[in-house]
Amino acid sequence: MRLTPRFLLSAAAPLAALPGRAVAEGMPQLHFNDPYVQGQVLWGAIIFFIFYLLLSRSALPRVANVLKARDQRIKSDLDLARRAKQDADKAQKELHEARDKAFDDAHAIIQEIRDTAKKNIQHEVSETLARLNTEIRDAETRIAQSRTKALNHVSGIATNTATTLIERLIGKADHHSVASAIERAHTAGGEHVS
Repeated sequence: MRLTPRFLLSAAAPLAALPGRAVAEGMPQLHFNDPYVQGQVLWGAIIFFIFYLLLSRSALPRVANVLKARDQRIKSDLDLARRAKQDADKAQKELHEARDKAFDDAHAIIQEIRDTAKKNIQHEVSETLARLNTEIRDAETRIAQSRTKALNHVSGIATNTATTLIERLIGKADHHSVASAIERAHTAGGEHVS
């Protein structure tokens, strides 16, 4: 709001309308009929107007510029703070996304390792079972061959033993007849066993 001389005079008008009682009670500064009071009022208004002009032309624009610069700096700082907050929110969101992706990747890798280990174990178990089955078959074959060999030798041993016993008891034994008898007994025993 600018103070103009008209405004100053209109502001001074109520002072002139003060009751005369104030003059009578010892307030000579309110006696406007006195030429000294009129001069003082006039010079006071001039000095106030000059002071107002000086302030409005030099000090007040500086204060306005300072306030404007401060307001701009505050707005700039607020904008900077908003951008920093947006960047921080974006970085936090990216961090959460990266963490979730890393968790999913790690879970997938662990699952893949488990699946690979399971397949490897199953493959090794299959190979081991196949090898054990082969070894069992080979062992059964060897046992059967050993049994057959042993049974073949048992007949010969039984024939020799029987022949030796008969020779000691009787004196002479027909080796061929003893072998036939043992073979018949063996065959009859095998049929009986089966």
